[in-house]
Amino acid sequence: MSEPPTQEQLDAYVRTRLALAGFDLALLPEETDPDTGVPTRAQVLAALRSFVAATPGAISGWAPSADGPEYAQQAAPPLLYPSITEAWTGKADPR
Repeated sequence: MSEPPTQEQLDAYVRTRLALAGFDLALLPEETDPDTGVPTRAQVLAALRSFVAATPGAISGWAPSADGPEYAQQAAPPLLYPSITEAWTGKADPR
């Protein structure tokens, strides 16, 4: 079994994921603001570090059964424009 990631590695991972999502952690205050209740940078980083360290393993280990409706949804996700896609693929309803 591999070593669990260090706090610095988790921080780097969280900061990278936030940056890829377009969120700048520097926009959060460094000190608590009782008027707004906005979390500080350190609070957000600690909460996300804790989430990444505990939850994703359980999430990534889940897989729907091949026979259930969950699998059908994953195999054929909803389309934004089904009528256009059906027309392109030749599966349009001929009325």
